[in-house]
Amino acid sequence: MPFIENTSFKPHLLLRNKHVNTLYRYFLSKVKIDFIRQRMSTKDHDFIDLDVSSVNSKKVVIAIHGLEGSSDSNYIHSITEVLNTNNYDVIAYNMRGCSGEANKLLSSYHSGKISDLIEVIDFIKANYKYQQIHIIGYSLSGNMTLKYMGEYADTIPNIVKSAIAISAPCDLKGSSNAISARENKIYMNGFLKTLKVKALEKIERFPDAGLDKQKIIFATNFSEFDSAFTAPTHGFIDADDYWKQSSANQFLKFITKPTLLISSKDDPFLSNTCLPINQSKNHPFFTFLQTNYGGHIGFTRGFFLKKERWLEYKILDFIKKNS
Repeated sequence: MPFIENTSFKPHLLLRNKHVNTLYRYFLSKVKIDFIRQRMSTKDHDFIDLDVSSVNSKKVVIAIHGLEGSSDSNYIHSITEVLNTNNYDVIAYNMRGCSGEANKLLSSYHSGKISDLIEVIDFIKANYKYQQIHIIGYSLSGNMTLKYMGEYADTIPNIVKSAIAISAPCDLKGSSNAISARENKIYMNGFLKTLKVKALEKIERFPDAGLDKQKIIFATNFSEFDSAFTAPTHGFIDADDYWKQSSANQFLKFITKPTLLISSKDDPFLSNTCLPINQSKNHPFFTFLQTNYGGHIGFTRGFFLKKERWLEYKILDFIKKNS
């Protein structure tokens, strides 16, 4: 499957601004899905909340949100509506601490944490009668999804038929540098605001964890925050070690099942090193579809989102092709 440069995606002139396209979907998508919550216990005595939207299909899509998102993220509701309409059940996987309730342990989730995804797949296999599973990961979980498809290629269950990653930071260090740019300060501050609240709550609950409260409070970028919190709570030396081990780029060559990445050239969160053009060329299973416009998880052509679902229908087409 090749590298595809899609030049036909041409949004409205106002939506060709990367920030407008990024924020328009975030603030103005109005779709609402009534999920049914299913709580699963993990092997380490924690929990993960899954939100299910069923149309009694034999095929299910696991939809995973991005950094500090949840099953309530607009893009999760939008893809769920499209997939349900086309006879696919959706299970929205809330990563630990993202379902509205703090998880039990000091550790929670990060860009490369595959073990929870494996447990979710095993839980679905054991508790539902699906014949097919497909996976969609957005942003942070897009990196996680690609890493899973490559790193665990030899052990992925046969029931998993395909995977799609949207706006994935395949090189976490490059993405961190990109989002640290001055023009992206609004995004960085937004992420750090909620991340710090959660981290400080963990310090209150786990006072003997040895975390530096001041470093967390005064972190101004992902390098500082990940070194102060994410790395030590998940067994990494520092941010660089976390990023190096967790970036999906190094695992793409090992992918053996149909896998699609959709990213735009103008994504404010991604560096050029997050756009794996060479890795996808002549790859038998991995396709990289790149657009000129779209921002970060935007890909909106016009101002009426339900009529302009370019991204959702690209995802649907790929899943149908591999069903």
